[in-house]
Amino acid sequence: MTAKRVLVAYGSRHGATAGIADEIGRTLREDGFDAVVLPADTVTDVSGYQGVVLGGALYAGRWNGKARRCARRNAEQLREKPLWLFSSGPVDDSAEQHDIPPVHGVARRMKNLGAREHITFGGAVTGDTAGSIARSMVRHGKGGDFRNPARIHAWAHHIGTELDAGS
Repeated sequence: MTAKRVLVAYGSRHGATAGIADEIGRTLREDGFDAVVLPADTVTDVSGYQGVVLGGALYAGRWNGKARRCARRNAEQLREKPLWLFSSGPVDDSAEQHDIPPVHGVARRMKNLGAREHITFGGAVTGDTAGSIARSMVRHGKGGDFRNPARIHAWAHHIGTELDAGS
């Protein structure tokens, strides 16, 4: 039997969300899936996948434009597939303290696409993050890496379990 193909697509400006997507893909591969991780702006066809995970970084309360456009471009096919959405962004430990609901635009996409679930992970702004805003945040002690690999892996395992149950 061939492994189910799962697409993990992401919209990321500085790489933190890409790192989360890579962790999700790696965990799904460890669980026996054929997981492909791609930038959202390169995804034009999801028909060859049995499940899709789509994530975007949050900037000023909005999902990354690459993730939004990917969802719009592939909406018809995404409605026919098991779909999970994630966001990354809080540059503090709030995502660890409680579930953060999706921002309005993501909640609307969840409903329109029939997504099964959404989760918000902490983001990262470090000294290596490009941009004057990031440098200012780090300089004023507001940066850090708040991604939690254990939480990311647990969610990816959960997705794998749901995909297996659907076979």
